[in-house]
Amino acid sequence: MTSIDDVMIEITPQVLLKAYACGIFPMAESADDNALYWIEPERRGILPLDRVHVPRRLARTIRQGGFEVKIDNDFDAVIDGCAAPRAGRRSTWINGRIRNLYAELFAMRHCHTIEVWDGGELIGGLYGVHLGRAFFGESMFSKARDASKIALVYLVARLKFGGFELLDTQFLTGHLARFGAIEVGRAEFQHLLEAALYCPKMGNVEGGGAGLGRGGRLGGAAGAGAGAWAAAGAGAGAEAGLAAGAGFGGGGGAASAAVGAGASGAGAGAAGGSAAGASAAGAAGAAAFCSLPAGATGSFVLQLVSQTSNTGCSTA
Repeated sequence: MTSIDDVMIEITPQVLLKAYACGIFPMAESADDNALYWIEPERRGILPLDRVHVPRRLARTIRQGGFEVKIDNDFDAVIDGCAAPRAGRRSTWINGRIRNLYAELFAMRHCHTIEVWDGGELIGGLYGVHLGRAFFGESMFSKARDASKIALVYLVARLKFGGFELLDTQFLTGHLARFGAIEVGRAEFQHLLEAALYCPKMGNVEGGGAGLGRGGRLGGAAGAGAGAWAAAGAGAGAEAGLAAGAGFGGGGGAASAAVGAGASGAGAGAAGGSAAGASAAGAAGAAAFCSLPAGATGSFVLQLVSQTSNTGCSTA
């Protein structure tokens, strides 16, 4: 098992963005373990943005309203919710280093939250990272029925409105499959990622995909287990629809399938990333992410989600 610490990489927000640009993400064994591990699954979960299915009852809930969705309002509360114990999971993979790194990405406007509020209470939400036209879902939580599902639907609407092309769910679960999520192989995911990172006017931007292309990817061993974001689930109790112990908190040893010793050289290259460049790119991407008006109605959100290019999706 090779951790980031074992290969002496100083992980910074810039290194983290380089890793995302290569299709790799970090995880920890537990909140009490300070080590981080690079993960690159053989089979990657994605939610095709033109084939999202919203279950009938959930669509009705969204149309009826009675909640407020906020964007990038309270990062600390969202990550606290994602890290909290829940039914079937007594511990969390979100440790102090994960919290600090993603807080820095949030400050750089590369990390975003979708928050569902009921009055003055945060009842669910999610967070993730954007690069170019790709969004990498990290974790979600729910304290009330359907809250994280609502956040997911609002995320999809925001991504479609902003012109995003890829929603990475890391792994596939039954919960996400209900919305149309699928698995793709590593090579296909890399192709989708490269397309989402490429800007016709600027070439490869945000995270420096050109600087860490396929030849410089962080190792090559398979990632395995159930994923952080996908497995974090959609609700309390049976609402989650997920197997107990799906995440690192219950999976035990999943990090042993992390990307291996090849991380060393790639990490050194990643460390050369420009903080100023990442910050500017983050601001540009954040503008696209935040382009959907905050007060968009549930009906408008569902209309955005149901728009397809070739194949149909259903909000009925």
